[in-house]
Amino acid sequence: MTNNDILKKLRIALELKDSDMIEIFELADFQISKPELSALFRKEGHKNYMECGDQILRRFLDGLIIRNRGRRDTGDPDR
Repeated sequence: MTNNDILKKLRIALELKDSDMIEIFELADFQISKPELSALFRKEGHKNYMECGDQILRRFLDGLIIRNRGRRDTGDPDR
């Protein structure tokens, strides 16, 4: 199972729209455009297919945690 598959399954299971996913990425301080997001869900071999690297999946999961639990209070005023 690839990172792209995991991202697709999470999207379906959580019933997320493109705008929801972009917001989740932004919570993890990761900017992704709608066309880039769409490229992650294309079939492998499609000319616009983009592989979902470990960092992209990690940022999405970090954003999902922040969305559901809130930011962790580290006591650092800069975070």
